[in-house]
Order: sequence, then structure tokens, then C-alpha cells
Amino acid sequence: MASTLQPAEAAPAAVDPRILRSRRMLMDALIRLLNKKEFDAISIQEIADEATLNRATFYLHYPDKNALLQAMTAARFRDLVARRGLSFSNCDGAIRAIALGVCDYLAETTGCPTALLKMPLETSIIPVVESVFLEGAAHRTPTPGVDPTLLATTAAWAIFGAARRWFETPNRIPAEQMAAKIEAMVKPIFLSVKR
Repeated sequence: MASTLQPAEAAPAAVDPRILRSRRMLMDALIRLLNKKEFDAISIQEIADEATLNRATFYLHYPDKNALLQAMTAARFRDLVARRGLSFSNCDGAIRAIALGVCDYLAETTGCPTALLKMPLETSIIPVVESVFLEGAAHRTPTPGVDPTLLATTAAWAIFGAARRWFETPNRIPAEQMAAKIEAMVKPIFLSVKR
């Protein structure tokens, strides 16, 4: 389960500061628009206008607004994981680190409650968590008969569902304790498919 949580923008062309600047402008524009309206009501033209970029520039970076939302979520998730100094260079602790990152993501996203209500959380964070698990699976010999994508999807939904339940619970336990509980529940999913 080795994973380094590298951004999709880490391709050689992304080193160009202009590309990074345009992507940051588009992400910031989406955040501002989410404070005003629901994600589904936001158009690509509105995002481009808010970012003071043209529509063609948007499409140079993202195929659609869902891809922008995913990139924004991935960047935020990576920042949260880095801020806590979490690492998952091997399986030990990886599930807990990912669960803690999702708990932090939910808790920090509510810093702007109107944006949280207007943002499709499932379609933003679950693909990010799936990709982390798939990155880890790419470094392991696949178990015969196990579909790594299905395994990643199952684990991502389990982590998100538990973290969301935790977040919606009044007087919730600290995120670190919840991450340990999530790890205890999700780890058997992976252990059941080992050789």
C-alpha cells in the first residue's frame, strides 16, 4: 500500500508556474462560487469568468467542472495530510492516515458551512481516496481474483461513510480516535484478500 499522494499536476509540464497559477486561480474561483451557489448550478463559464481566465484556458487544464472539483479536493486532502505530518510509505498506518485525512477534510470543509451544503462531497473526496489506494496497489503483486479497483472503491466508501457519520455526530470523539476505529473496521477488508 505504498503511496506518496502525488498530485495529478506533478507531470513535467505542471512545473511551469503559469500552469500552476492558472489551476490555482480556477480552484479559488470555484471555492468563491461555492459560497454563493450549489455546485450543480455553477457553469464552466462562470468559473472561468470568476478566475478572470477564458473558457478555453479552463479546458486546457480540466475536461469538466467535476475534474476541477476533484483536483481541488485532492490538493486540499494532500495539504491536510502533510500538515499532520502523516506518511504512508507502507501498509502500516496507511488506512489510519487516510481516515484521519478524510475526517480533517470534512471538519475543515465545514469552516464554510454553506459551501459544504453546496458541494457534492462523495464525488469530490471518494475518488481521491480511491486513487490513493490504487497508487498503493500498483506497488504490490495483485492477488489472483481480486479487482484492485473494486477493493479501492469499497475501502474509500467505507472510510468516507464512517468519517461522515463521525462528523455528523454531536459531541464527537477526536478525529485521531475515530481514525483508529475506522482503521480497525477497514483493515480486515484488505486482510481478507491477501494470499
